[in-house]
Amino acid sequence: MLKKEKKATIIKKARKHETDTGSSEVQIALLTENINKLTGHLKSNKKDFHSRRGLLQMVADRRSHMKYLEKNNKEGFDDLVEKLNLRKTSKID
Repeated sequence: MLKKEKKATIIKKARKHETDTGSSEVQIALLTENINKLTGHLKSNKKDFHSRRGLLQMVADRRSHMKYLEKNNKEGFDDLVEKLNLRKTSKID
């Protein structure tokens, strides 16, 4: 889990307007931070299968949010992928 201060800074960087806390961009940014943190944990704890399952669920959730964002806001999707250094996962035309 992210600490309150770290979560606030991530939300501040990814939000669209002053009171935005739940848009797809914010959720993708928060999930990405959690995924990166959990990936580091799993590198040192190879047998932690419960956390691995949580990681896979977060990756699937982020992927769903990214598909939605790419479908509905292509410019926002491209900006977010560049900002978070993510690979583009889907090919929607």
